Amino acid sequence: MKFQDYYEVLGVARDADQDAIQKAYRKLAMKWHPDRHAEAERETAEREFKRVSEAYEVLSDPQKRSRYDQFGENWEQGQEFRPPPGARTTSAEDFEQAFGGAGGFSDFFRSMFGDQFRADFGGGGARHARYRHRGADLRAELRLPIGRAIAGGKSSFVVPARASCPSCGGVGFVGQHVCPSCAGVGHVAEQKTVDLTIPDDVRDGLVLRMRGLGEPGEQGGEGGDLLLTIRIDADEAYRLRPNGLEADVAVAPWEAIAGTKVEIRTAAGTAVATIPAGIRPGTVLRLRGQGLAKARGGRGDLFVVVRIGLPEPLEERQRELLLEAGRAGTATVHGGARTGGGA
Repeated sequence: MKFQDYYEVLGVARDADQDAIQKAYRKLAMKWHPDRHAEAERETAEREFKRVSEAYEVLSDPQKRSRYDQFGENWEQGQEFRPPPGARTTSAEDFEQAFGGAGGFSDFFRSMFGDQFRADFGGGGARHARYRHRGADLRAELRLPIGRAIAGGKSSFVVPARASCPSCGGVGFVGQHVCPSCAGVGHVAEQKTVDLTIPDDVRDGLVLRMRGLGEPGEQGGEGGDLLLTIRIDADEAYRLRPNGLEADVAVAPWEAIAGTKVEIRTAAGTAVATIPAGIRPGTVLRLRGQGLAKARGGRGDLFVVVRIGLPEPLEERQRELLLEAGRAGTATVHGGARTGGGA
């Protein structure tokens, strides 16, 4: 870590006495305490809180401060700072003592924020009170192909998460020293696998609150929630359109001539599309209420685009009849980029 001027970090003069250093630390620790910041700001707050704690750790110790003052000019030029063996940032006990002794942490913050601090942090003067709080909520997105979304069932996915540090139990300290595993933050990064039962009302932009699947609480606090946003993507069978879904359905040439009924899997279950006799390829049929759920209730529509296809495999007799039909007349199939005539 590149050296930082601890006097500047705390905003005190180089000849500041211990009372001034402690007062400056209290002010900055209150400002940057991670528990006072929203999830989106917590990473920055933790980084600043560690900087402040590191500065206080050095300047509050006469011996460390003396060594710092002696070699400070070299550090200000950007040389790597290697703290002396056994160096540590401020422990939870030191932090409480800085705020007035046993119970001082809670008393100090409660005097600043009133009874709300008691409600948020469990009240009383218990030590390490700041660690007994609800875990932060996590936000993640899950992208689902339309076909997978309307099929329902369960889907597994992985989201980045933070877990309580196994080395220190989320406290950030091992004995009187900063935890080497989490650098005093109290948590470590991990990948979390989540099993989701796809809801019947799934739609693009749907936000699901999955209780207790966020970051773990500290020291007995309840876990946060996972706020999962569903994103629906087109696939080979289905496409999104502004007022519903669109899907292709293939019918054989003789089915298009004579008419038929086709079963189609929809977001609401299974629907039957009636293909009228003599239908032209590319005709769009509308199945009302068979699309994805709407945010305000109800369902959108499913638009079925009729395509002409051939059975697989095509039987020899079917092939002969199709060729015979082609030789029987000179009518030209219109559409697309074709300009010539004949079959």
